[in-house]
Amino acid sequence: MTDSVGDDLANSLLQRLRDGSFKVGIIGLGYVGLPLALAVARANLTVVGFDINAARVREINSGHPGIKHIAAADLVSAIYAGRFSATDDFSRLHEPDGLVICVPTPLTRNREPDLSFVTQTAEVIAKQLRRGQFVALESTTYPGTTEEVIRPILERTGLKSGADFYLAYSPEREDPGNPHFETASIPKVVGGDGAEALRVAEAFYGQFIVKTVAVSSTGTAEAVKLTENIFRSVNIALVNELKVIFAAMGIDIWEVIDAAKTKPFGFMPFYPGPGLGGHCIPIDPFYLSWKAREFDITARFIELAGEINTAMPRLIVEKLAQELDRRFERGLNGARILIIGVAYKKNVDDMRESPSLRLIELLEQRGASVDYHDPHVPVIPRTREHAELAGRCSTSIEPGAVASYDALLIATDHDVVDYTALVAGAKLVVDTRNACARSGIFADNVVKA
Repeated sequence: MTDSVGDDLANSLLQRLRDGSFKVGIIGLGYVGLPLALAVARANLTVVGFDINAARVREINSGHPGIKHIAAADLVSAIYAGRFSATDDFSRLHEPDGLVICVPTPLTRNREPDLSFVTQTAEVIAKQLRRGQFVALESTTYPGTTEEVIRPILERTGLKSGADFYLAYSPEREDPGNPHFETASIPKVVGGDGAEALRVAEAFYGQFIVKTVAVSSTGTAEAVKLTENIFRSVNIALVNELKVIFAAMGIDIWEVIDAAKTKPFGFMPFYPGPGLGGHCIPIDPFYLSWKAREFDITARFIELAGEINTAMPRLIVEKLAQELDRRFERGLNGARILIIGVAYKKNVDDMRESPSLRLIELLEQRGASVDYHDPHVPVIPRTREHAELAGRCSTSIEPGAVASYDALLIATDHDVVDYTALVAGAKLVVDTRNACARSGIFADNVVKA
């Protein structure tokens, strides 16, 4: 295969992008894949969404996104325009000109990368891979994954990257529930396995993303994503540690941050909480610390941040126990606790790695009876780490119901919750998000944690 033939394949893809005949396949229709598919469809390209969950496919094809912050009207519009459909038939992977992998990259119980979803997807693609296809990985992972894991699997077909197909990495940058940004309005970092792959990647994402940011390699693009998330993890760990220190001194960390952020340079506010949540921040830093060991490097800063953030749920539970003892001379054993919010962040229904699940587990280990209220999560879904909590239902926060609990623990500060009514009806409110103070509520039965 000559370079000129490879160039001709790339030029053919670029022409299909220009004339709108380029067909896209998105693999994984979750919090990353479905918004991406709709962004592509809005750019007047045809998209097929692939997912192994047949029930999920039926739900999506019926016009129900199943994700709260994705408007059903946008999905229905894409379906009726003939621009989007979902399938669980992976034998159709040869149909699209471009395939984008948006599958989970969790950790094992030993905090090592679990690339099983990525490798399985690559193996399925390899069975259908044809000359002239473009393949992009968006799942967050350690530097080297695209070239060291994905490429060898795809090249076992006899096709060669850069000559017969084009391989790229472009990290997802979704922020569920953020009203100021959507997939198409967030600049997209792209790295290609070779110059032609990068050219195709830039042209592809440039069809529906406001701006592409090209980097020199797929490994660099992978490192960009980890750097973004490690930056957040380390700074959140810092304010979590400062919270503990300042609390011992009788100083309010939220007041400190509010004052510090008035400085117009040299400071960026981060806020403490009950622990890290979401698919990215609690997980991604460990992908780099694991990879660093291959080079005999210990990622001490990253590991320390992970330790601090992982310890927060236990500190919150201990604070709650101390307040129950101080105010009512009773411990957690036998206490009735109501957790407010089980989504990992405010105003979404996303449960991935939510610290609330760990809080429930720790409280029940101490003998407490725990319920939860979350207007965005009526039923706790099955999760890998807390499967035993699946099926639990959100409970009422009517004044009479609230008064029956020994304490309320605000773990997620959803805007729709009436915190004034909660405080008025509760014996004790332990607030991990500063939700009450931000609502102008200052009462003797409220304590920050």
